[in-house]
Amino acid sequence: MSVDPIFETDFVREMARQMRALDMYGTYNGWSVEKILDPYILTRERRAGIPLIGDPDDETISRVKAFYNAIAVLIEKECKLLAVPLVHLTHEGFGRALITVGKLLAVDRTLRDVHRFGFPSLSKMKDEADKILSVALERIGQYPAVAGL
Repeated sequence: MSVDPIFETDFVREMARQMRALDMYGTYNGWSVEKILDPYILTRERRAGIPLIGDPDDETISRVKAFYNAIAVLIEKECKLLAVPLVHLTHEGFGRALITVGKLLAVDRTLRDVHRFGFPSLSKMKDEADKILSVALERIGQYPAVAGL
């Protein structure tokens, strides 16, 4: 059985690491990476089962934070500067995700309907993370003096 190459990417490895870090009770011990990241995958059927309006639960909020934490780790890996993620949400699931590097705001994403946070596939999740990472690294490259503060 061949392993999907996406499981060998830095992003997916880091996502699995972040999710395991959130697992205080050892629930994920022995679980495959695919099973650990499965809650991020919202197929049409899964999305249809989630109400349009709702408040996010603690698990969903933790998954959002893990996603942006993983991106922050990849930023650090790439530019060797400390990247600090901050996810601020209202109880209704609206807010922002920020990642600062030095005094530079490298990532600024508006979050809406967090109770429906997910991606059609693992590949789409990685593509979204790659886009965010690319923009952040470009911004850091444009303002290296600010990022180094």
